[in-house]
Amino acid sequence: MTSDRSPSPAGADLPGARGPATPYRMTVTTALPHAEAVALADEQLASWLKQEGCEEPPPISGAAAGALPAAERLRLGERVLLDRDHGPLRGGPGAGRYDRRRLRTPAPHGTRQLTLTVATGAGGPTWFRLEAETHHTGSGVRTPCRVPVPELARTLLPLLDAADGPAAVHPVPRVITADEVDDLIDELCDPERRLPTVVASVPVNLPLDHWVQQVVRPLCRQLPGLATAYVLDPEARTGFNVALEYHTVYGGAVRTYLPEVDPASRQDGARHPVLARGRIEQDLRRAAGLLAREPRRLAADQPLPPTLAAVPVLRVPPPQLRPAAYPTTGVGAGAALAVTGTAATVGRAVDPVVDQAADPAAELAALAREEQQDRAEQQARADELERVRHTLHLERRDRGQTREAHEVRLRTGTRASLTGRHCTGPGGTGRRGAAQSAGCPAKPETFTELLARIAEFPLLTFTGDQKSALALDGLQCAGAGWARLAWDGLTALQEYAEAAVRGAAGGDFKQWCEHTPDGCHRFPPRKAVRGESRTVFSHTKWKRERMLPVPECVAASRRAFMGAHLRIGGGRTAPRLHYLDDCSGSGRIYVGYIGLHLTNTRTN
Repeated sequence: MTSDRSPSPAGADLPGARGPATPYRMTVTTALPHAEAVALADEQLASWLKQEGCEEPPPISGAAAGALPAAERLRLGERVLLDRDHGPLRGGPGAGRYDRRRLRTPAPHGTRQLTLTVATGAGGPTWFRLEAETHHTGSGVRTPCRVPVPELARTLLPLLDAADGPAAVHPVPRVITADEVDDLIDELCDPERRLPTVVASVPVNLPLDHWVQQVVRPLCRQLPGLATAYVLDPEARTGFNVALEYHTVYGGAVRTYLPEVDPASRQDGARHPVLARGRIEQDLRRAAGLLAREPRRLAADQPLPPTLAAVPVLRVPPPQLRPAAYPTTGVGAGAALAVTGTAATVGRAVDPVVDQAADPAAELAALAREEQQDRAEQQARADELERVRHTLHLERRDRGQTREAHEVRLRTGTRASLTGRHCTGPGGTGRRGAAQSAGCPAKPETFTELLARIAEFPLLTFTGDQKSALALDGLQCAGAGWARLAWDGLTALQEYAEAAVRGAAGGDFKQWCEHTPDGCHRFPPRKAVRGESRTVFSHTKWKRERMLPVPECVAASRRAFMGAHLRIGGGRTAPRLHYLDDCSGSGRIYVGYIGLHLTNTRTN
């Protein structure tokens, strides 16, 4: 996680409108054995928690460590949760193993989440992945444009002997001499390189040390774990530019070399962006944000290595599976926690093997109070949502929307509202496949029917204007299937929400689409978009179009920015479905818009 006491990241104070923070993702290999890498990660994580004033997590007991797979949830403080799991990779015990830690800590108007995964395949290297993201309960809040580099990344990189293919991944830029130029060029051209390589030059009229300390290091502060960074000394600059005549860098400029450099291609040189010295010296903080933009994008878009892709989705047992009473003897207590996945009581983590002197009656009373409070909060949320639904219904009726929707239904001759759970077609699996064979209604063919059946998704609430969705029924000349594809997206969102409210989603909705659990409905990841571009954020009119209705419990203004959306069509009409993921807050997803593509640079 990023400490509140750490310096503000460059780029966090950039002017203009802001939206959901872009996550941080580091993927490297380590020369350490699997067990040592996990132990080192646990040690650094515990040290960071101690500095932040949180409880240190107890060591994994022998019983829990021997159970495969095993998962547990620890409460380390107020709104501080640590999930731990380990087991074999998908493909069987011979495929390899993994260990994972997911830490959630409070943040203003939301929650910070840090996920650390160590995975080792059969006969392959040990992969290390660190992800940091922020989940906000209200998108109207001004947030940084990107999640800062976690302090754990800066401390772990030198300890892990981290590498990206042939290159060592360092937390700070390294100076290259003339003797090392050939090695650097080999590294740039190596096909196994996944991370960008940033190469900085030094102005001829400035000393090397001054430029490195005063300019290059602050400029690269957002790059640890996302790129490897080097500085060419004067002699190395000459040899480097002679060898790479189409990919030169000089005069204090900095160049980002993407993977798969082709030194003999003039056209390939245009693919690797250059940040000029004048742009750097004009605003160093802004230049640092610009330099990190491409590495951050590549880290988010690049597919996972097969070893990490084989890590199963995190499934922590829900709170209702907690045991009725904790055993009071050593080995039995550890075994019970390994089975239930619970090692937490109110306010602090408890390892029963160590804390045998705890009063069982007091623990039971505390647990009962906590569960009673959870039920009261859930009931309060349900009451508030019901009140908001009633208010929205009255507003739509007052505007005559109900009457107009009824007239459209009469013209199109669609069926009346159908009840029952949503389900997929004959190829569906799980409970929806069984429901289909029992007569569950098929996917809707029109948006009129889709809106009439949207109540079949218990964790989704449609808060938008029905007119924009109903208007799509008159535009199906582009080809049928928009309503069915929208239904597929709503089905996947419902399944994601069911997992997210119990902390088992393993990330946001796009990650869910990329790694959909077996038995769940699959929605194309390329059609799930996390958010809008900075251009849309900075355009007042375009941003206002995406400020869509939400309940008062989500935002006091009853409006929130919904940048996340699903592509439910293509071409000039380009239908979209915009939503707000508030599973970490109110426990629901709010669909604020279904209709034609809202205004942006391509539609304007």
